[in-house]
Amino acid sequence: MNPRAVIAASVLLAVGLLAGCTSSDSLAQQYRDGNEKGFIAGDFQVVEIPAGDRGEPVVFEGVTETGERVSSDDYRGAVLVVNFWYAACGPCIVEAPMLEEVWQEYQDQGVAFLGVNTYDQPATALSFARDNNVTYPSVIDVNDGRVKLAFAQATPIQATPTTLVIDQEGRVAARIIGQLASASILSTLVADTLAEDTS
Repeated sequence: MNPRAVIAASVLLAVGLLAGCTSSDSLAQQYRDGNEKGFIAGDFQVVEIPAGDRGEPVVFEGVTETGERVSSDDYRGAVLVVNFWYAACGPCIVEAPMLEEVWQEYQDQGVAFLGVNTYDQPATALSFARDNNVTYPSVIDVNDGRVKLAFAQATPIQATPTTLVIDQEGRVAARIIGQLASASILSTLVADTLAEDTS
């Protein structure tokens, strides 16, 4: 199935509150055609937010597992994928190679990836990255939760894992709640966001 068909069958019509997390990778119900296309399988949920409906840019800052300070200013003008995770989260482990696959696909096209670890200290996050061949950085957010809070003010983050695609203006363009069902879904969301006219 081509990525467009997968995304058409995988995006939930909703911009409001969503909940859920699952390891389900079943892609089944087609919701409808149109600007917002969608589906729900178990608790796996995807939302694309039309450009005109996006809120304000998310402003955040934090420190990665290697001690590097990062902030929203570092990513402005680029598409950014943000993944909320922790090391003992089963769905996070399953989806890690899919996230890395999309990161490898798009890193040379001005797309950045940033994990937000909501539970672990740096040593655990670094061990997870080594064990799962994850090469992009993660903010360690367990101590004060400021990064998660910054994003939660813009979009619901009620489950782990949650993956967000941030547009070049720093706004939430898409949200995946629950374990990523396939790399092609995230790849298509990133491609769509990259293709947007920002002039």
